[in-house]
Amino acid sequence: MSTFQEMPLARFAETLASSEPTPGGGSASALAGALAACLVAMVARLTSGALDEVEEEADRIRHELLALVDEDAAAFDRVMAAFRLPKGTPAEQATRSEAIQAGYRTAVEPPSDVCEHALRLLELALQVAERGNPNAVSDAGVAAELAFAALEGAALNVRINLTSITDDAYRTRHDDRLSSGQARGRALREQTLAVVDAKLA
Repeated sequence: MSTFQEMPLARFAETLASSEPTPGGGSASALAGALAACLVAMVARLTSGALDEVEEEADRIRHELLALVDEDAAAFDRVMAAFRLPKGTPAEQATRSEAIQAGYRTAVEPPSDVCEHALRLLELALQVAERGNPNAVSDAGVAAELAFAALEGAALNVRINLTSITDDAYRTRHDDRLSSGQARGRALREQTLAVVDAKLA
């Protein structure tokens, strides 16, 4: 069976639009981040070798985000599998509850990784907006918007999974990290768009 990242674009879109629970918002957020990485790399390549390190890092992040399209879906499939476990006896109920909690913890990981990658892409988008080929500055702006969408979308997916986790300390730790990352992401997006607007004026 092919992975989501190997699907033709039209087929992936149809699958995403279907009534199946996966792929969902987490996979879509990872894809948005991968598209942002593509644009960062493109602007870097259009800048006559001056941004080689940015180009290489953006390519690496793109591959990692494409892998997360599949990992996010697989993680949520494990949650669904845990809910299907038998619950006829107290022992089965306990096993099922433990599996559900473990599943939700696993499901937190891929969108958390997307958030981290998206935040780094926002930093790279600012660099290519400032230092990149001015003829591609709009692409740097689109990269920032897509990276920000990936950050915010993945954060929503982290939070919805956290609501089902009973460990208060675990939830608080992830909530604090998310809030800090989102604040940083908003600032980077605003900086990048200000650079883009100034160059387009």
